[in-house]
Amino acid sequence: MWIKASGTQLADALEKDIFVPVDLAAMSSEILAHPERADEPQRYLLQEGGLKPSIETCLHAVFPKRVVMHVHCVNTIALAIRTDAVAELGKRLAAFNWAHVNYAKPGAQLATLVRNALTDTVEVIILGNHGLLVAGDSVEEAAALIEQVSAALHADAAPKAPVDSARLQDLAGDNFEPAQPDDKVHQLAMSTARIEKAIGGTLYPDHVIFCGIGAHAASVGESADAYCNRIKQIPHFLIVPDAGVLWRKDITENGRTMARCLSDVLVRVPDDAVLNYFTQAQDDELLDWDAETYRQQMNA
Repeated sequence: MWIKASGTQLADALEKDIFVPVDLAAMSSEILAHPERADEPQRYLLQEGGLKPSIETCLHAVFPKRVVMHVHCVNTIALAIRTDAVAELGKRLAAFNWAHVNYAKPGAQLATLVRNALTDTVEVIILGNHGLLVAGDSVEEAAALIEQVSAALHADAAPKAPVDSARLQDLAGDNFEPAQPDDKVHQLAMSTARIEKAIGGTLYPDHVIFCGIGAHAASVGESADAYCNRIKQIPHFLIVPDAGVLWRKDITENGRTMARCLSDVLVRVPDDAVLNYFTQAQDDELLDWDAETYRQQMNA
């Protein structure tokens, strides 16, 4: 099985050699007999080299079909983070053979849950607080499923509100700079309900890896310096209510991407929706995970 290497960017696939081959049969049997080994996908590499298989390799290995795609589709996530996710998904996915799997740490634990949810006909898996998995016998079939599911789960984004660039610049201080005026991330700041949801905690795995736990919002009129002094840390990005978002000056490109993803997701979530946040233990197991530390180093 060819799998994307950990820490590489799928956007680079046409220019760089980012896929590595692993022993599919060996990994599939290990998930059953020794799931802890399946959490070390480098055991199953079929070539020498510096790249390691994705930490989610075993998640792909449990499907019998030839092509498995895992994406963090914002339309899917906007529903998968809700406490009523299963009911809301059911209203929209009646035309698909699908199953829902509650959140679990990526790796063998999640792969086992997905394998248990599979039947001969299931071809779409919604991962709670995570994303979408589809399987097909060809690239075209799997890609079409992604498009069809995303369309079925589509939700219109809330209308854009104007950015107050002057106020952002005034409040930025020494450690922050305003995101570009047309950056979608600013919409995190344009709704009280949206801000409350953003700062409520972690909603999906990649956010905590690249942006830390949840998000941060200053009080109305509070400068970035005052906020950082108050909480004794400098967050990756800072929401300024009704004005926009400030980037920490050394934020990584992946950090920016994940902050924009949070905006993309939350502008599709109704104000009255109740969200399912990670527990402290779930945050900690991601932050203390060697595989994610490696991925951060590769991205850096």
